[in-house]
This record gives sequence, structure tokens and C-alpha cells, in this order.
Amino acid sequence: MNLIAELAEKYEQDIIELRRYFHQHPETAWEEFGTTDRIEEELRSLGLTPHRLNENTGLWVDIKGRKADGSEVVLLRADIDALPIQEMTGLPYASQTPGKMHACGHDCHAAMLLGAAKIFMEIREAIPGTVRLLFQPAEEGGKGAQACIRQGVLEEVTAVYGCHVGAGIEAPYFNLEPGPRTASADDLNIIIHGYAAHASAPHRGHDAVLAAGNVLMCLQTLVSRHNDPLNPLVVTMGTINGGQKRNIIADEVRLEGTVRTFSNELRKKLPDMISSIVQNAAAVCGCTAEVEYIPKIGVIVHDDPKTLQIGLEAAKKLYGENFLVNAGKVTASDDFADYLEHVPGIYPSLGIRNEEKGCIYGHHNGKFCVDESALKRGAAMFVQFAIDYLADLQKNRK
Repeated sequence: MNLIAELAEKYEQDIIELRRYFHQHPETAWEEFGTTDRIEEELRSLGLTPHRLNENTGLWVDIKGRKADGSEVVLLRADIDALPIQEMTGLPYASQTPGKMHACGHDCHAAMLLGAAKIFMEIREAIPGTVRLLFQPAEEGGKGAQACIRQGVLEEVTAVYGCHVGAGIEAPYFNLEPGPRTASADDLNIIIHGYAAHASAPHRGHDAVLAAGNVLMCLQTLVSRHNDPLNPLVVTMGTINGGQKRNIIADEVRLEGTVRTFSNELRKKLPDMISSIVQNAAAVCGCTAEVEYIPKIGVIVHDDPKTLQIGLEAAKKLYGENFLVNAGKVTASDDFADYLEHVPGIYPSLGIRNEEKGCIYGHHNGKFCVDESALKRGAAMFVQFAIDYLADLQKNRK
């Protein structure tokens, strides 16, 4: 068996116990103080010196290999925040904090990267460069990666690797494919301005509620008529608020929504396209509209042949060809995309679905649970990718 795979087996119980600790003590974005404390404690016990981020949640640490003869750095990232969701799993290690739960698997990510740290320290003599471990706060909401980048975590980094557990993939298999993997996620805010009048005399006003309905319908023509049907696009308006009373023509309505696509080219055009549709749809009803399009999270695309190939070969080296499975891309988003705007990298998925164990619920569900037997493989992949990537850099430099 591959040495890294053997060490992952050795630390499997540690990884599971850490995951359960984080699961029992979930903390939402920018509140991950206890989580960060525990991560720091684990790293210091290995003889490492972690660096807290300015917000005091999240941290990073460098592990410099004994074989390092240059400044090559590869970044391994795990997110650590939970969600404001009430857990309904009934597990003995369920969340102890009402209304908060690790319902997306970030507890798994943190535990896998800590497991990887333990493996790295056992094979430090063989690491041909520097491995930077980043435990990122606030992925939910899409602001954590940007904060980390502003604080310099990408300095000297030449590639980045992360891994998300996948509720739609059978455990313990691994998905790594080229092309788009997750969609962008941008915010859309619309304020429609009308003119109030008595409901019995609608002709004397301009109905913002009617205009809002027209806007909602016309926005979907963006998906069905303006967009290539082979290019997925989602425009969802999640909230609508307006009006004063049942017998008053509304003078203002506010809408909030999200826009998602796999195309960076289309994403650049969407603000102008949406503004034009909204303005015209409101004008038909005698109203005006303010449109605020807020870019938040980009598309994750596996478009770097080198990191993709190294990742695929690492997976095969650890667990063979059968470890790899195909899976469709998803319209969910992840701020890992922010790192890919600066350095090449990959963001594969590790299957944690197991029907026999009841692990059948999707992410962000109060019954979400994982097949923990897969987590050691996630830890091993962190290590194997980093070792192989750094070795490739060193070889090419010579």
C-alpha cells in the first residue's frame, strides 16, 4: 500500500474524532473562535506555529519540507464555518448549539486537513517544498476567501488545492473532472418605484406591485429566450416586499435574488442585460426601477491541465483507477473560486453518500450526515497532491 494511504489509515480515528468535535460545536461565519482554538491546539501539538488571521477566526501554517531547495509553496485550503440550521439527525455527536449545524461538511474539511498535517509531519523529510495549510473562516456568504487573500495567504503560492465532500457521490469515491464544476453566485437587488393612489382608482397611480410581477416574468425570458439553452443560467428572486395596505396602489416594491451561471463570459454581460429587462418591464407599468447587481462568487473551472493531471494521477496512485467517478457539475457556489482568480488549482469532490448508513440527505439539510469512512481518503489526497505538485515543480526547475 502507498505510504501516504497507510498513514491515512493510521490517523483515521483521529480524523473522525476531530470531525465529531467540530460537528458538536458548530460556529457560523466570523464566529469560529472555538473552532480556530481547537485547530491551533492540534497544530501546536505537532510542533507547528500557526498564524491567526486578522479577524481572529481562521488561521494558516506553513510546513517546510526537509527536501525543499527553493521557495515553492502549495496552498491546501479547508473551510471551517457552519450554518444557521437546526440539526435533526439524532446522532450521538449532534450539534450542541441550538440553531447551528455543520450541514455542509466543513467539519469534515477541517478534520481532513488536520489529518493531512499529521501525515505531513511524519514524512517531512520527503516534502520537496513548502505546504501551506489554510483553515478559512466564512465560506458561507462568500467573504472568507477574499479576506484571506487580502491578508497575504497567497504570497509565494503557485497552486491551490481544496476538496469538498459531496452528498451526491457514493462513498468513498472521488470526482475530479475538467471544465466548470460550480456556478457563480451574484446578488441581485431591485427597487421598483411607482405612484400611490386609492385602489378604487388605479388609473391615478402607477402600480409598483403590478410592475414587480411584470419584472419577475420578464426576467425569466433572460433564461428562456436571451440565453443559449446549452449554457445553464439561473435567475431566482427569493424575496418580494412592498405595498402599504390592501386598498392602496403600491408606490414601492423591493425584490432580492440570486443569479448563477457557469460562463464567465455571460456573467460579464448579465448586469447590463438584467438592467435593460427590468427597466423596460417596469416602464410598461408606468414605473421606474433601480437595479443593483453585486458580483460575489465566481465560477470554479478546472482549466489548468497541470494541476488537473497531477490531481488525477495522485488519486490513482493512492486508491487506483476505480477511485475516480464522474459526477455532474452543480449550480451551488464556493468562494474557493476567488483563489483560482490568482493561481491555478483544482477543487474535487469526495463522496460521502451511503444509503445503508442513512447518509442520503443533501447539503444544507437538517438531516445531512456523512459516511465518515471516506474522510481518511480526503486527508490522503491533500498530502499526495501537495507532494506530487511540489516534486513536479522541483523537477522542472532543475
